[in-house]
Amino acid sequence: MSEHDLNWKYVDESVVEHDVVVRARQQSLELGVDPVSPATAAQLAVIAAATRAESIIEVGTGLGVSGLSLLLAARGAMLTSIDTETEYQQHARQHFADAGIAPARVRLIAGRAGEVLPRMNEASYDIVFVDADAANVIEYVEHGLRLAKAKGSVMVAHALWRGRVADPARRDESATAFRTLIAELQASAAVATAISPAGDGLLQIVKLGA
Repeated sequence: MSEHDLNWKYVDESVVEHDVVVRARQQSLELGVDPVSPATAAQLAVIAAATRAESIIEVGTGLGVSGLSLLLAARGAMLTSIDTETEYQQHARQHFADAGIAPARVRLIAGRAGEVLPRMNEASYDIVFVDADAANVIEYVEHGLRLAKAKGSVMVAHALWRGRVADPARRDESATAFRTLIAELQASAAVATAISPAGDGLLQIVKLGA
């Protein structure tokens, strides 16, 4: 095992997750849903807590692993979460309830993000989290930057896309989309950007403004 793999394994295994998050993660894997890694979920929680987020919108509910991590850290926040899979959202709703999260703090929207996001109010969210189809990541981030408040955060899971983004020889649609997005963000004076290698990569963007 390489030094990188040892570090990755250590960071993931050092995270102690809430029992409900553990159950949601296990059920996700059983149903073939790829949840964010424990290390990525921990980073989401730290950012949500540090920024005292009150309003969060998420693209990709899954079974609630990321949503739980965000809401358990930002204890006064409200979450809007979008997914095409209503069955997954029903499981997520149960996990939120099991974690003691009040129903009023969670709004689950069934639909395609490309159709739902344009209807959301701009500059209204402290955190926008994207964990959905990678081929459309540029569109989702564009919407995310519109929806984020000044100094708000847009975060994107799987930003290294299974190691393919770092390899210029990999030219599949998803890897190319991430590579293009990262290059455009790094060249923009309107945002501050960083990429964490935790999990499959977490792209972190802060919308600069007054």
